[in-house]
Amino acid sequence: YDVRFVTNCGSFTIRLAVKTSPETTASFVSLVKKKYFDHTVFHRIVPGFVVQGGDPTATGAGGPGYTTVDPPPASTRYVLGVAAMAKAPTEPAGASGSQFFVVTAEDARLPPDYAVLGRVVQGLSVVKAIGALGDPASGGAGTPTEIVEIEKATVDVH
Repeated sequence: YDVRFVTNCGSFTIRLAVKTSPETTASFVSLVKKKYFDHTVFHRIVPGFVVQGGDPTATGAGGPGYTTVDPPPASTRYVLGVAAMAKAPTEPAGASGSQFFVVTAEDARLPPDYAVLGRVVQGLSVVKAIGALGDPASGGAGTPTEIVEIEKATVDVH
């Protein structure tokens, strides 16, 4: 599956890692088909690290009301263009709801705690442009300097 995100900054596509994270990707596809991500924002943008979205409340605390778990392989590396699911520190490795992030660093140097969603296969330049729209002074909070909206997300079977 490919998920295409149309944003007010351009479009990008993530090819889902179905074999690595079957529960996570099935849930994500279901949410996309329900238009869950449409008209949500990237609420966390940390320049040179990640862009994070998928929270309908735009607070960093929202989600679909359930959790899936796909522990990532120990060898997982979160490098440029990798998409993974965000989770609270208290949740187990591989836990996910709806919040996801795309790595904009060459290597985010994160431990293998985050369920792998997939990899950007089109529009990496758009993701990098979005990644520049965070306030460097906000540190890890990643306060956006402008609103980046996911206008629409769609699923394609490839």
